[in-house]
Amino acid sequence: MIRTLIESAFQTGCLSVESEGLIHQMLATKSYQSDDLAALADLYNAVREGRIQQEASTNLVMDRIIHDTLRSQNL
Repeated sequence: MIRTLIESAFQTGCLSVESEGLIHQMLATKSYQSDDLAALADLYNAVREGRIQQEASTNLVMDRIIHDTLRSQNL
């Protein structure tokens, strides 16, 4: 499911508030697979580089959650 949300963000160039919330929820409950984390790393980089915009007004929470998740998985 994370990959599907990330694919949508790449297609539209925007990460919606709803998609971001679902990603956060899946990460918090550890409802993901290893290939989801690779896609998540791509999304994280695309957002940081400005290739994908976030609908949410702040990306601090996303940055922290994604960074911590990727770091814990050594990605």
